[in-house]
Amino acid sequence: MANSHPTAEIEALASVIGAAAYMDIAKWHLYLNDAKLHTIVAQQLYPLLLKGPIGEEQVTGILAKIPIKVGGGQREIPLLDLLPVQCQVDLMDALEEYQSRL
Repeated sequence: MANSHPTAEIEALASVIGAAAYMDIAKWHLYLNDAKLHTIVAQQLYPLLLKGPIGEEQVTGILAKIPIKVGGGQREIPLLDLLPVQCQVDLMDALEEYQSRL
């Protein structure tokens, strides 16, 4: 994958993220690809994956800075607050696996 165009790699990463991560809202699972958030997350995480081993603190820090508008934009909630703990673990596993292929 290292020889691919960065846009193609971000799209590939977005696909991995979109399938692995979901928001839990009232016990409904809204996957990030369905919410059209997977590309935004991939764009933020991709540079970290290139730098070396990715850490949970780095990932949660980025997720905490991505605001999700709810209630027609009346409020914003950090994406991190909408991802269940197990989902965060699954996301880290998917990111580590993706990074191993870079």
